[in-house]
Amino acid sequence: MKSDTTKLIVLVVFTVAICVLFLGKGLTPDNYQFFLSRRIPKVLAITLAAIAIASSSLVFQTITANRILTPSILGFDSLYVMIQVLLVVSFGGFSIVIINSQLNFLIATSIMVVSAMTLFHFYFSGRPRNIFTLLLVGVVLSSLFSSVTGFFTMVINPDEFSFIQGSMFASFNNINSELVYWCLIPISLCSAYLFKLSNKLDVMWLGTENAKSLGVNTHKLTMQIMFVITIMVSISTALIGPILFFGLIVVALTRQLFSSFKHRFLIVASAILSVLMLAGGQWVVENFFDFNTTISVIINFVGGSYFLYLLMKNKFD
Repeated sequence: MKSDTTKLIVLVVFTVAICVLFLGKGLTPDNYQFFLSRRIPKVLAITLAAIAIASSSLVFQTITANRILTPSILGFDSLYVMIQVLLVVSFGGFSIVIINSQLNFLIATSIMVVSAMTLFHFYFSGRPRNIFTLLLVGVVLSSLFSSVTGFFTMVINPDEFSFIQGSMFASFNNINSELVYWCLIPISLCSAYLFKLSNKLDVMWLGTENAKSLGVNTHKLTMQIMFVITIMVSISTALIGPILFFGLIVVALTRQLFSSFKHRFLIVASAILSVLMLAGGQWVVENFFDFNTTISVIINFVGGSYFLYLLMKNKFD
C-alpha cells in the first residue's frame, strides 16, 4: 500500500503541474483576468467530467464483474446526440432550446436520466434479472438511437446541421461557465455517495454469490449504483459531449498502476489520473494541433486500439 500511496502522490503532483501549466500559459499583468475567466471554467469542467467518467466506469465494471465494459455500452452517448438532433428538427437551430445552453443542458440531462431510470425500473421490477441482458438491451437501444440520428442528419437543413455537429464530439473549447458551476453540486453528491457504498463495492468485486453470502443486498446495490452512474454520465455527457472509450482507458490504467482493491482508493486514483489525461490531452490539442482536432478524436482512436488490445489479451490469456 505504501507504494500505491507514493504513486498517488506523484500522480497528484503531475496533475497539479499540468493544470497550473494550462492556466498560466501566456499570462501577463494585462491579460490575466481575461484568460483566467475562460480557463478556470474549462479546467473545472475537465475536472468534473474526469471525476464523473472515471468513477462511473470503475463502479460499473465492479457490478458487471467485467473489466472491458463502460457505461457507454448502455447508449448514453447515442441518446444524447439523438436528443440534440430531435431538438433541432422539432424547434429549429435558432430556437431557445438550442441557443440557451442552460435550458438545453436541463432538457438533455432530464431526458437521459428519466429514460435510463424508466428502463431500469421496468427491467429490474419483479424477479431478479441478469444485468448482462440489460447490457444487450443497451446495445440495441444505442444502435436504434444512432439510426434515428443518422436518418435525421441526412434530411435536416444543412445550415442547421452545424448546430448538431458540435454535440457529436466532446469539446472543452466553448464551455459555459454557468453550466460548470451547476454541475459541481450533483457530481460532488454522487461522488460522496459512491464513497459511502465503497465497502459494499469491495465485497461486490468478489462476485455476486459471495457478496450475497456476506450479507450484501446485491439487487439493491446494483439499482443504487446504476442510478448514480446514470446521473454522472448524463451530466458529463451534456456538459462536454460524448467520449466513448475514455472510461475504459482510465480504469484499465488505474488497475495496472495500483495494486489496491479498495474502491475508496481506486475512485480517487482513477479520478486524478483522469484529470491528468484530459487536461494533458486538451493542452496538446491547443498547443500542438492548434485546435485542428478535438480531444474526443484522439481518445476514441487510442481507446479503440486499447479496447482491441484488451480483447486480444483476454482471448489469448
